[in-house]
Amino acid sequence: MSVKSIDKDYEALTITALAEFEAAPEKVWELWADPRKLEGWWGPPTYPATVREHELSPGGTVTYFMTGPDGKTYHGWWHVLAVDPPRQLSFRDGFADEDGTRREDMPVTGVSVTLTARDGVTAVEVVTSFADRPQMDELISMGAVEGAAEAMSQMDAVLAG
Repeated sequence: MSVKSIDKDYEALTITALAEFEAAPEKVWELWADPRKLEGWWGPPTYPATVREHELSPGGTVTYFMTGPDGKTYHGWWHVLAVDPPRQLSFRDGFADEDGTRREDMPVTGVSVTLTARDGVTAVEVVTSFADRPQMDELISMGAVEGAAEAMSQMDAVLAG
């Protein structure tokens, strides 16, 4: 498994996931840049993602939903802040209603993705930032850490094609 660690930092209000892949940064970048590849890993295995809209450029929007084992869908969105292929991506990530309307009652997080080539592998760091401790605690209680680990564990298979 390429996921090396997922760490919570309650003082910095972040969750940091580290992974390494035996692939060039350009290939790993496609995990975010190609909506079909993003669908292959963004949701945990039992909550596969479907990407509806995918504009991976500053100011762009990505919308998606995950379908649970019971058929219920959970909708989300990204507001893309910065894109520097194949090195860096940052976006705000939040929850939405079925029609894509942002849910004001749910937390919005900041996400920063950094890809670094070293020693024949591509290291990936994904940092999720929270506005405050209650928001962080809420998402952790919803299974965000376990869900991220399960989702990211699918990245190798997507890279392998």
